[in-house]
Amino acid sequence: MRTLPLATLLILAATAAPAAAAPAPGAAAPDVDLVPLGRTAEAGEAGAEISAFDPRTDRAFVTNGAENALDIFDLSDPASPEDVDSVDLSDFGSGAASVDVSRRRGGIVAVAVQADGKTDEGTVQFFDTDGDRIGSVPVGVGPDNLTFTNDDKTLLVANEGEPNDAYSVDPEGTVSVIDMRRGVKNAEVRTATLGEDDVELEGPVRIFGPGASQAQDLEPEYIAVAPDDETAYVSLQENNAIGILDIDAASFEVVKGLGFKDHSLSENGLDPSDEDGPDGGPEINIRTFDNLFGIYQPDSIAAFEQDGEVRIVTANEGDARDYDGFSEEERVKDLELDEEAFPGGLQDDDQLGRLTVTTTLGDTDDDGEYEELYAFGGRSMGVLDARANVIADTGDELEQFTAEFDPDTFNTNHTPEDDGTFPIDNRSDNKGPEPEGIDTGEIDGSPYAFLSNERQGGIFAYDVAAPSGTPRMAGYVNTREEDLGPEGLLFVSAKDSPTRWPLLLSANEVTGTLSIIEVRSDAEGDGSEQGGRPGFAGRPDHAGRPDFAGPPSPAGRPGGARGR
Repeated sequence: MRTLPLATLLILAATAAPAAAAPAPGAAAPDVDLVPLGRTAEAGEAGAEISAFDPRTDRAFVTNGAENALDIFDLSDPASPEDVDSVDLSDFGSGAASVDVSRRRGGIVAVAVQADGKTDEGTVQFFDTDGDRIGSVPVGVGPDNLTFTNDDKTLLVANEGEPNDAYSVDPEGTVSVIDMRRGVKNAEVRTATLGEDDVELEGPVRIFGPGASQAQDLEPEYIAVAPDDETAYVSLQENNAIGILDIDAASFEVVKGLGFKDHSLSENGLDPSDEDGPDGGPEINIRTFDNLFGIYQPDSIAAFEQDGEVRIVTANEGDARDYDGFSEEERVKDLELDEEAFPGGLQDDDQLGRLTVTTTLGDTDDDGEYEELYAFGGRSMGVLDARANVIADTGDELEQFTAEFDPDTFNTNHTPEDDGTFPIDNRSDNKGPEPEGIDTGEIDGSPYAFLSNERQGGIFAYDVAAPSGTPRMAGYVNTREEDLGPEGLLFVSAKDSPTRWPLLLSANEVTGTLSIIEVRSDAEGDGSEQGGRPGFAGRPDHAGRPDFAGPPSPAGRPGGARGR
């Protein structure tokens, strides 16, 4: 387990806020301490991917892709989680993609199960909290994420509809809107579609699959429900967009393109190479580049309310389409670049040469040379408003913070080399730390976002209470010595937690473990340090730069969004 070195911590304020008191408008919420409590036994690669929690039984439900199963654990004592059961799903399809629990409907556990054939329709299988099956409903192709609304009246399923490997069959992406008010046996399924006649595109939405219609190309990935249960937000990762869904109407209002991140700006640096050190070896080297942009491409998203306004936080992981029948990936050194936009030497391996970019953007005048380059992912957490406009972004903070405080994990991979080591910097040429999981929750009446990096392994707490939307780093932990590949992240509130402190459940895909992390804040107690270790004291001033002050325009550049 890695926590911050004591010498680098700033000193906490001498007087903590009163217990359970929310900060004044605009004031910083308390810093938090992320304390690992326990973990389940290793289940191997893909043995833990997404989790759900039932506070009535203190049970966690975890999708196990390695065994095509739903694993059930008792977390009554989070330091020593106990196996309860493992439910075989092989009779229903090729594997579970997601799980959620409805508490108000009698403890219904819903599992999204993909079909044996990748381009066939999947199902949602329903179980009780003992793992006994109680029914199922059909959904779209490739169900990838599901979630109950806050009132548990509706279950939403993102059906990604990915093509086959030859790209000869490309199903339509959809969202299943399942009315659960009359129980599992009488559940009614409606389908929200994404065709040209169904929803308008706003901004630079990427539609680029070979021969694909709009409905085929848009691929729902993850769903966040607004607190009022009227609207849901759907990440369309490959398309670099968010769909805004009217839940009652079971139809999309709009699909909003997110624009691009300008890596020429000082707050948006990145390390683009895994061979930029002495003699071509690894080295931490965060820099800016003209005419280089990041495609945000969020994976997980979450919604919360702050001062009456709905906001969405996004884990800007990035994802490329890479199939036998079509691939958009290429290293910069293998492209023809415009000499004015990219002076000589920038295609060297220690510059931009090894960075993986898309071939579908950047040739602005169609002359076969790239005037701009677009890399996958924002390497950041974003904050969006209720219309999916980017209002804040953490810039290069994930890389800058890791470089200073946890350099042994900087842009490393979650799978070891042949010698068993995890060299730093070996993901810099791709998506860097690769933010993957995200969730939100309230602590002391103030909203926080929690973000996990799939490759680098760190879990970050962000205070997102600022009216401007600007997030402030408020805590950090890395448990990669025991847990590799955090995939899904789930916040459990203090009132639902068996310890009466908030918990984070991190499902770790590579080790197949579920790690349980307690979220502690001095403001919840008597002002003393909790757990025998110092709290996190906020983001330092990296490399002499002022604290992050918000992003540029949503496109990451002057003049608004651009795209094709």
